[in-house]
Amino acid sequence: MSEQRTTADGGMETAYGFKQVGQGEKQPLVNEVFHRVADRYDLMNDLMSAGLHRLWKDGMVSWLNPSKRPGFKSLDVAGGTGDIAFRIVEASNRNADVTVLDINGSMLKVGEERAQKRGISENLTFVEANAEELPFEDNSFDAYTIAFGIRNVPRIDVALSEAYRVLKPGGRFLCLEFSEVDMPLLDRVYDEWSFRAIPPIGKMVTGDDEPYRYLVESIRKFPNQKDFAAMITRAGFSRVTWRDYSGGIAALHSGWKI
Repeated sequence: MSEQRTTADGGMETAYGFKQVGQGEKQPLVNEVFHRVADRYDLMNDLMSAGLHRLWKDGMVSWLNPSKRPGFKSLDVAGGTGDIAFRIVEASNRNADVTVLDINGSMLKVGEERAQKRGISENLTFVEANAEELPFEDNSFDAYTIAFGIRNVPRIDVALSEAYRVLKPGGRFLCLEFSEVDMPLLDRVYDEWSFRAIPPIGKMVTGDDEPYRYLVESIRKFPNQKDFAAMITRAGFSRVTWRDYSGGIAALHSGWKI
């Protein structure tokens, strides 16, 4: 068991939170976590971010600035419940076509139901598939987004290479993820909240604390902003940069396929 943050050299492949698991064992464990929290996904993110995830997601789509002309095609990965996809559709004046891809069918079911209620199903396609093996042709999308999902992908380097492959030349990669807090007082407060408060609250609200324990541990294992930027660059992306949110609690990374 290790609480040390992984680096650009890897390590997330066999890290299930702070536990080390064998090759190929992580994905089924992560799938089970999200089957268990799918119906309460918004609540989960509210607990993890004290509600700030909604503002961060707004900022992500604002930075993407999707075209308002028909024909803009975007892929949202690990986005089963539709949070980012819905925002992209609305920001494009309902002209964008967004494919929502998730490995977890329970999450996708929630997203499809929400899309129908919002009346935007025509703009959306829901696909159950793995981020490491995207079922799309090369150069298919204008944008690739992933929010709070990439740390749950075992082979992050493979997922980044797949993102590069399916983007059109000139396409944009955006990844929003919990990251490393760079403010001394805030990092201590955030650690206390994450490890001492979130799992008990999760158990009180949902009757189950294990998924929340994994999620807070996975945040601490994920590479910091600089190391993750190096991974994105290694996958082939150019002009890689990031924006910190709330002192680094979350970071939004951007890259371009040029």
